[in-house]
Amino acid sequence: MELELDRVTKQYGNKTACDRISITFQKGVYGLLGANGAGKTTLIRMICGVLAPTSGTISFNKIDVSHEDYRDALGYLPQEFGYYPEFSALDFLLYIAALKGVPKPQAKEKAWELLKQVSLEKDARKRIKTFSGGMKQRLGIAQSMLNNPQILILDEPTAGLDPKERIHFRNMISCLGEDRIVLLSTHIVSDIEHIAGTILVMKDGSLIHQGTRNEIISAIDGKVWECTLSQSDAIDICKKYPVINLRQESAGMVFLRLISEEKPCAEAFIAQATLEDLYLYYFSEGSEQ
Repeated sequence: MELELDRVTKQYGNKTACDRISITFQKGVYGLLGANGAGKTTLIRMICGVLAPTSGTISFNKIDVSHEDYRDALGYLPQEFGYYPEFSALDFLLYIAALKGVPKPQAKEKAWELLKQVSLEKDARKRIKTFSGGMKQRLGIAQSMLNNPQILILDEPTAGLDPKERIHFRNMISCLGEDRIVLLSTHIVSDIEHIAGTILVMKDGSLIHQGTRNEIISAIDGKVWECTLSQSDAIDICKKYPVINLRQESAGMVFLRLISEEKPCAEAFIAQATLEDLYLYYFSEGSEQ
């Protein structure tokens, strides 16, 4: 099972949204991390066949994304998930299943199974227009899995989910990645930090890093610092460096965690880097990396 991207590029006039991206996906969970505008959604839409690349190719087991057989292998939850407000959750899933060619007896069984997975079985017959944002998002996740896809693409899937729902969702996705390709696009670091076997970091249309969590984080080893300073010194430091964390301590002192290529002050010491630190290193305001 291989999803292969070969020098995939997408241009809109003079703007390059994706720039010569090459990668091969196999079974497992992949996290696509980047700020809004990094090109994540454009890349995902090309993988799903919604957009055609300006150049380059995308194929699954040597089948081009434009081929009908490819669509049978695909499950997709777009960032803007459309639904029919007058439908019940169950009717909506049965309708989507029919569009995907799932036989009716299997569709009903699968719909109930998925409603239970996303904790909507008690709301199965309620109209979607009465659902909260998080409930609608969970229904969107369910519809993306109706045809038991070999490739599952999720674009910002935890939007609208509360912390408990987000944890439940992450656990579910981790299990799904055992026998299929799962690509989870997000700018929420915690969504992918603990479940993605491979993390892809995208900036300005290019993949700037790919690897395991530890491999990715190693790129900023020695660039994360902590220090405790007086209020006035802390204010000066905050003007010069991206600050990850600021905490008021006793006696007017301030604890800072920040990013710097060099030791920012005499009191600073190197801290162990995290994925959130890496995100801020590349995507904090004014970052030139």
